[in-house]
Amino acid sequence: MTSVDDVSRPSRVAGPDEAISAEELQLAARNHGIPLEALRYDVTPAGLHYLLIHYDIPDVDPAGHALTVDGAVRLPLILGLDELRSRPRVTRQVTLECAGNGRALLHPRPVSQPWLVEAVGNAEWTGTPLAPLLREAGIAPEAVDVVFTGADHGVERGVEQDYQRALPVADALREEVLLAYEMNGAPLLPQHGAPLRLIVPGWYGMAHVKWLRGITVLTEAFDGYQNAVAYRLRRDADDPGEPVTRIEPRALVRPPGFPDFMTRTRVLRPGPCTVDGRAWSGHAPITSVEVTTDGGATWAPATVDPPRGGDWSWRRWRYEWSPQPGRYVLGARATDASGRTQPVEQPWNRGGFANNLVQRVEVAVLAD
Repeated sequence: MTSVDDVSRPSRVAGPDEAISAEELQLAARNHGIPLEALRYDVTPAGLHYLLIHYDIPDVDPAGHALTVDGAVRLPLILGLDELRSRPRVTRQVTLECAGNGRALLHPRPVSQPWLVEAVGNAEWTGTPLAPLLREAGIAPEAVDVVFTGADHGVERGVEQDYQRALPVADALREEVLLAYEMNGAPLLPQHGAPLRLIVPGWYGMAHVKWLRGITVLTEAFDGYQNAVAYRLRRDADDPGEPVTRIEPRALVRPPGFPDFMTRTRVLRPGPCTVDGRAWSGHAPITSVEVTTDGGATWAPATVDPPRGGDWSWRRWRYEWSPQPGRYVLGARATDASGRTQPVEQPWNRGGFANNLVQRVEVAVLAD
């Protein structure tokens, strides 16, 4: 007889000279990052926002969709979309980044969705705050975790499951957490979680459960796959690891000039050039951005624009550069108010998570 173990294999790390596999390319075709030139937009258009879908996009009928709130609560609730829309309405700009962003640049490479640096986007999410709903349901004093269940179903590393993630009660009760039904002023698109999703500002994307259908309050720590197994910072397979939670600081360069089709090496003419990009962190506000044009040998301060989209939105930075003909490697590193800054050497872990290594953008400045 066939079992899920026959179709779902354990996680692994690629061999020293192992190329990207057909399976990884298949994932890369389903899931896409933001084109880096789209960093010019304060708010990322929905079709350019990064996308990661663990299983299939479920077929959810908005007219019949209901959200259940149950578990360790005084008053279980079942709410349709119209009821949720009738509750207080809030719009927040929130930068989302996949926890695996940068994975394909690690050595050795964890075998999974092969992200480079583009798994990010900044959108306006509209919905109703989660905290009042939980207070209305009446969370038990002994509650520990709040579990969020999506309508997407699949098998991962031998475990058949609905996609589920949990937040500690204190994080679930943050006033900025949203039950979102709109993105950039329009109803959610199917691939972005229609008709309802969770938005957890400051946390990596795995916490923002899409196609949300259930909220369950537990009096013990949630031991589901996505919390206890998948999203952990571990050195080896036997390491229990630490949970992946908030977004580490990162700055990205919007590549200047124009690209070579295959290599994406940038081409510029000599003369004045404004190098810019975006910076963000889930721990604390960005305080500074530094720029290198020589692959990290030297650094210079950039100008960071005032925040435009609120506490959870990325910020634009700018650096004036006047290169002479030659070859350059650009990069930027962000520092936040908690003192965290981007590393110039890779922070390796077995899952390839929270890798905020400084980006490298190769530039060729042509002679006149």
